[in-house]
Amino acid sequence: MSYVDGFVIPVPKENVEAYKKMSLECGKVWKEFGALEFRECIGDDVPPGKVTSFPLSVDLQDGESVVFSWIVYANRAARDEINEKVMKDPRIAHFMDPKNMPFDGKRMVWGGFEMMIDL
Repeated sequence: MSYVDGFVIPVPKENVEAYKKMSLECGKVWKEFGALEFRECIGDDVPPGKVTSFPLSVDLQDGESVVFSWIVYANRAARDEINEKVMKDPRIAHFMDPKNMPFDGKRMVWGGFEMMIDL
C-alpha cells in the first residue's frame, strides 16, 4: 500500500509566490526520484477552531495562509530512499536552509502515514 508524507504550513501571503516557486522546483526533484504525487493546496475554507483546526495547528498569524501538502510514494521504503536522495540534491539545498524558506519552518506540522484506504 502507498505511503504519504503530509504537511501543514503557515505561509505569509506576501510569500505565496515565492513558496509556489520553491514548491515547483522541489516537486520536480521529488518526482524525478520516484514520488508518485506531489500536491500543494492553499487554504480557502479553513476556519479557526477553539480546540483543533488547521490555523491552530500552525499558530497561524495575521497575514498568513495555511498550505496543506502531501507527497505519495509506492511504500515506506521508497519514501525513505527518495527522501534521502532529495535531501542531498544540490538543486534544492538552498531551500533547506531556514534563512531561505518563505515560511516559518518551526511551525510546520508534518508526518508520514501508511495509506489505509485508497479508492
